[in-house]
Amino acid sequence: MKKVLTWAGVAFLVFFVAFSPNSASNVVQTIAGSIGDIGKGFATFISSLVT
Repeated sequence: MKKVLTWAGVAFLVFFVAFSPNSASNVVQTIAGSIGDIGKGFATFISSLVT
């Protein structure tokens, strides 16, 4: 079952990128921005503990 869901996810990802590349790039930019914001938050937290 896990293998089937993995392949279905990969197929959806390929379909999404192939038929809607602008939307796919917006999703990736949003996710990357969120990860960056989380990283900045952790860095601020750690630096406030050290100083």
